[in-house]
This record gives sequence, structure tokens and C-alpha cells, in this order.
Amino acid sequence: MEVTELLIRITVAFLSLFALARLMGRKEISQMTFFNFISAIAIGTIAGSLAVSQNLSITNGVLALIGWAVFTLIMGFIDIKSKEARKVTTGDPLIVIKDGQIMEKALTKTRLDINSLNALLRQKNVFAMSDVEYAFFETSGKLSVMKKENKQPLTKGDMNIISPTPTIYPVATEVISDGVTNTKNLSKLKLDQNWLDQQIEKAGVKDLSEIFYAEVQQDGSLYIDKNGDQLH
Repeated sequence: MEVTELLIRITVAFLSLFALARLMGRKEISQMTFFNFISAIAIGTIAGSLAVSQNLSITNGVLALIGWAVFTLIMGFIDIKSKEARKVTTGDPLIVIKDGQIMEKALTKTRLDINSLNALLRQKNVFAMSDVEYAFFETSGKLSVMKKENKQPLTKGDMNIISPTPTIYPVATEVISDGVTNTKNLSKLKLDQNWLDQQIEKAGVKDLSEIFYAEVQQDGSLYIDKNGDQLH
């Protein structure tokens, strides 16, 4: 391979990768799910072959990159629109600590050992399991931690509390996603569809399909986000 051809290949590979990375969005970088991981490896491999392999023409290499990017975008669109697809491509977050107790079965599912769990906790400035109310192992591989109330930092609101908001549930829980009721979560909260319908009616929502996302807050109230929100 001549130096001129090599430089052309490297330039085309770099520019193609840069353009496709911008097109596919920040999720490919910020939230590395199973599918994003596979997509990143495949695109990197194709780009590497385009840069140095004479067996792959520049035209075919660019077409292969574009084809994989289009496939990734289609899967991303399906992922947004279908909850069932999200379960397959992304999975669900798992509770690995509850009330300071380690959930061994969840750890086995995530293939986390205790040393790795402790390391993730330390990254969140948590140095004792007993300080943790809940810890979720997210689909991106990151750990989200909610400390126990007496271990949380003092806020301005804490200094001027007149009537503290009652805490009925330990964490906010999803009950509607993409206009579909999560009956499993409703049941866990000991709530039913009638209660949910009443709350939706109070909020002035006529049909369930109008709701993009809704969750029951810790104080028992319902947070609702409608479809078609506009940025101002």
C-alpha cells in the first residue's frame, strides 16, 4: 500500500467515524449498554479495516460504516418506542443493596463480586454498607446509591423544615411508561388501576396514551410527564 493511499484511507476513516459518532448521538458514549458496546466494537473494527486493509475498498468500507450506523439508529428508535425491546437490548437495573443488606442473587446476576461492589460504592463516597438505603446497578454498568436519611448531607431545606413531607415509599417507582401501565410495580406498591385512574383524572389527563412517564413519589403523590412536551 502506497503512503498516499494510506493517508487517504486514514482520513476517510477518521472523518466517517467522526460524522457517524455525531449522528448516532451521545448515548453511544455516555451510556454503554450491551447493544452500544457491540455497536462501538463493530464500527471500530470496520473503520480499522478501512484505514489499513487493502482487501476492503474505500467505497465498501464507507458503505459498511454507514450501513452499521443506520442499523444502530433503527435499533435506537425501536428501543425508545418499545418497552419490550428495551428489556432485550438494555435490560433492567437491579437492586444490589437494600436497607444495608447485600442482595446476593442480584450480585450473581450482575457478575459483581464484593470487592467490585465496594469499589463502586467508594466512588460514590460511601464507605459502609450500613449507610446505604438502596443501591441500583444500572444497565450502563454504573451504581446509583441512595443513602439512609441520617447519612444524607444537610440541605438548606433541612434547616427550615416546618412540616416534613411524609415518606410512604422508600423510592420513587415507575407506574406508567410510554402510555402503558406497569401493573407489576403498582402491585408492589399495594395500589391498583382504580387508584391510578383517579390520580390521572385529577391531573386533567383524559387518556393513558397522553402520558409518556409517570411515577409514584415517596410521599405517595403521582408525578406525570405528558407526551409532546416542548422546550421553550
